[in-house]
Amino acid sequence: MDLILAIVSEDDATGVVDALTASGYGVTRINTASGLLKMPNVTLLVGVEDDQTDEAVKIIRANCRPHIEPAPPLSLAWPEEHVPPLPRPKEVEVGGAVIFILEVKRCEHL
Repeated sequence: MDLILAIVSEDDATGVVDALTASGYGVTRINTASGLLKMPNVTLLVGVEDDQTDEAVKIIRANCRPHIEPAPPLSLAWPEEHVPPLPRPKEVEVGGAVIFILEVKRCEHL
């Protein structure tokens, strides 16, 4: 058994969850935020059998599209006292997904 941990854009999350559940996968949704830009995202937990992993990842990939957005205001990204010395991007690529696949040693349904 595998645990898919997928971090997706908040904009893509509902479509990903709907597509996964329509295909019979159970999904847990956790609202999270990115560390650097503090932009909202969603972490999805999907438990799958080993032979279902590739199909579930394919569904996530099909429903997450990276796109370019204006960068959030500096005050949203960093507290003023911690402003990094690097130039601030005007646009950032958001969306897509970061996917971790973890082997599950044991799972119990209680």
